[in-house]
Formats: sequence, structure tokens, C-alpha cells
Amino acid sequence: MSTPAPLEGPDHRPGNPPPLTVAASLTAVQGGLLVLLALLEIAHLSSQRMSMGVTTSVFFGVYGVAMVGCALALTRRQGWARGPVLLTQLIQLGLAWNLREFWPVAIVMAATALVVIAGMVHPATTDVLADDPTGERGATEE
Repeated sequence: MSTPAPLEGPDHRPGNPPPLTVAASLTAVQGGLLVLLALLEIAHLSSQRMSMGVTTSVFFGVYGVAMVGCALALTRRQGWARGPVLLTQLIQLGLAWNLREFWPVAIVMAATALVVIAGMVHPATTDVLADDPTGERGATEE
């Protein structure tokens, strides 16, 4: 039996660690849900609350697209995306606490945020996303 080759990306680097992949995937889902909320808000605009509806829709839409962009950047190992993702998860934990009266929603929000935070602070993720000005990260020693 032969041992399977390590997963490699298109640039022949080893594949992303599973904690990073899970965190990026959940972040993309969160961004997609924000875009969906923006579309639902637009669909339910009324003349009585037009300015609030439009600004809410724009905020959710821009924030959702930004989160999907951060998720994509994480899969491409761009460390700058780590900060916005972590900040979003901390905000989500606060929102989950605020929505504790609706406990099913609060539990899902808190659990998702905690999984993403755990994935982002995992040693394998921090190693992959670490800035390396020398360009030697991922180089194999001979």
C-alpha cells in the first residue's frame, strides 16, 4: 500500500489545515446569510420606513459581501482577513447573548462564532496565516 500524497493547492503548497477550512466555510455562510437578509429587507420595504430599510439593506449587503471576501481571502492564506473575521465573531457572540430569549437562534449563533474563533486561533491556522517577510514559510528543508 502506498501512502497518499499530501493535499496540495494550485501553487503546490500543502492544502489548508482543516480548522482554517471550517472557519472560512462558516464565515462564507455567515456572509451569504447577511446578503440574504439584505435582499429580504429590500423585498419588505415600505414607504413608512424607507430610509431605515434602505440603509439596513445596504449595510447587510456590504457587510455580507465583505465577509464572503474575507472567507475567500482566508482560503488563499491572506492573513489580513483574520482580524475582520475574528471581530465579526466577537460581535456575533454579543448578539447571541442579546438574543438569549430566542434560545435556538442564540445557540446557533454562539456555537458558530465559537467554532470560527477556535478555527482561527488554532496553531495550524495561525502558522499558515503568519506573515513571513522572508518568503521562507512553507519551504522544505533539504
